[in-house]
Amino acid sequence: MSPGGVLDVGQQALAAEAASAARREEQALLVRLRRGDPEAFESLVLEHQDRLYDFCFRMLGDREEAHDLVQEIFVSVHQHVRRFREDARLSTWLFRISKNHCLNRLKYLQRRGRGRSEAYDEVSAAAIAQGGGAPVQPDAALDAARERARVQRAISQLDPDARMLVALRDIEGLSYDEIVDITELPEGTVKSRLHRAREKLADLLGRFEP
Repeated sequence: MSPGGVLDVGQQALAAEAASAARREEQALLVRLRRGDPEAFESLVLEHQDRLYDFCFRMLGDREEAHDLVQEIFVSVHQHVRRFREDARLSTWLFRISKNHCLNRLKYLQRRGRGRSEAYDEVSAAAIAQGGGAPVQPDAALDAARERARVQRAISQLDPDARMLVALRDIEGLSYDEIVDITELPEGTVKSRLHRAREKLADLLGRFEP
């Protein structure tokens, strides 16, 4: 076997070991959650709330709605965790619940004439662009904020299903297997719809000023 082959095998073994350890940790957390352990639930919220909020914001285009919905999602998780069949990763299950809540909320808002999308304002977007890393120069932060606002504006013009696929794959970086579990669609359907969504998004971005 070539040195590269040995290295590949070693990396695969490490990846498999890490995945197995993560699975054991998740199962231990689930045991605590099903017992009603408040510290376990707090850990779950702290680990996942930011990603779920970002997904909900991408879907709803409204920060306040996204914030309220994330709270509702975790209430639902708390109520139904004992019924989780472990047919997917816990994080995938959380996104599945979030997807259902987002689609239902969009229908609710549209019925009441409140189905609007809101771009990031420059202050909030600059803070998000800076994140938790090294300080960003003001001009760079503002440019990043404007680009994020432009992308969000384009995403908000997609239909909800296309918006969901773009958010899950291109923003959250989930695998196709995870997206199949979340959407309950065949992989071929996910890929073809995502391709069309990306084409539409590229067209919209081309129309909006950078």
